[in-house]
Amino acid sequence: MVRLVNASGFERLLISLSALLLSILIGAVIILAAGRMTDCGSAVYTLAFPGSLVTGLVGGDALFSMGFCYDPFSVYDKLFLGALGDVLNNPTNGQFATTLAETTILMFTGVAVAIAFRAGIFNIGAQGQLVVGALLTAVVLVYVAPAFSGLGVVATLVLLPFGLLLGALGGGAYGALPGALKAYADANEVITTIMLNFVATSVALYLVSDHFKDPESFADQTVAIPDFSLFPSMLFRARDDFSLVALGIGVLTLVGIWYVLTRTSFGYDVRTSGLQPDAAEYGGVDADRTIVSSMALSGALAGVGGAVYVLMILGNFQTGVPSYGFDGITVSILAGNNPLGVGFAAFLFGVLKSGSIVVQVGSDVPPELVGVLRGLIILFVAMPEFFRMAGRKFYSVQPTGNRAVAADGGGGHDE
Repeated sequence: MVRLVNASGFERLLISLSALLLSILIGAVIILAAGRMTDCGSAVYTLAFPGSLVTGLVGGDALFSMGFCYDPFSVYDKLFLGALGDVLNNPTNGQFATTLAETTILMFTGVAVAIAFRAGIFNIGAQGQLVVGALLTAVVLVYVAPAFSGLGVVATLVLLPFGLLLGALGGGAYGALPGALKAYADANEVITTIMLNFVATSVALYLVSDHFKDPESFADQTVAIPDFSLFPSMLFRARDDFSLVALGIGVLTLVGIWYVLTRTSFGYDVRTSGLQPDAAEYGGVDADRTIVSSMALSGALAGVGGAVYVLMILGNFQTGVPSYGFDGITVSILAGNNPLGVGFAAFLFGVLKSGSIVVQVGSDVPPELVGVLRGLIILFVAMPEFFRMAGRKFYSVQPTGNRAVAADGGGGHDE
């Protein structure tokens, strides 16, 4: 455990790559086993054992052979490369756009969870915070946007940041609530954030179906937001529901949060509270205020993810929001709660989600098996980092070397 906790960034990368390779090998065995238990007209993959010892002829008739209905090479080709489409000849193809759209939203939910985890808080409520941010953005913009009609680019430059701000305010306020309960009432944040997820989803369903429903639609959704309020598609087709502007904002957000955590006094308070809360409070850190502010910032980022979901993909709010908030927990663990690593983890997760669709559409592999493969990859890659985080949390492990740490955090090492 000590060795794992003190592993360098390069060592952790090698561990993750090894875990990914192992998950692929085990997944290939599962694919072959599933293919043996499935009936099909003709085998797509055959394993034959030569019968030269029987016939006396090299390469003669097979002693026996086994047919498999699923080819693991084809499945993994579609799972990983299918998510990119024909990116070399057409870098703006629709499948790649879907992958990048998933990546963009997961950047926000992943870094939202990462901030809370760095503060020693388990924010399981990113899904509810995303829903609140998305709903507030969609409802308010429907009423505000008509006032800017006819202003063209000016309307977009005003309404787009305003929509993101609405998402941040809604998610931030909803995230601050369990933070305040933990800080001032000693309520377990895991319980409160999980419960608030259900509250947000239920209240959103009630508001949309009874008060803000589009009268011309049978689905539970709000009226569409005017196009000039949405993210411009740029290079990609409008029907692909992806914007490079949104992706750029996501990347800048990750860099900004990394800077805040590693180069500011607030970031120092957050990190020390997460590592040694008693020592941090003894050193002058206001633990209660740090908890509330960390959860508010975490919720705000999840809320921005909800706003991006509305302004880039949907164009309105619809009930049944995908589980981006829960996926953000996995993304954060994959990244080791490092904001810069969240981008890579979100892309991997986006590839797996988008590639899963390609496998289901382009092959006879059942969706349940695709889900097993995706879960297996995520589990194997995330577990080493999860155990490393648990080791840092519950074991008093000192870093190698005898380097002194300054009281103001200047001599500390941040990963």
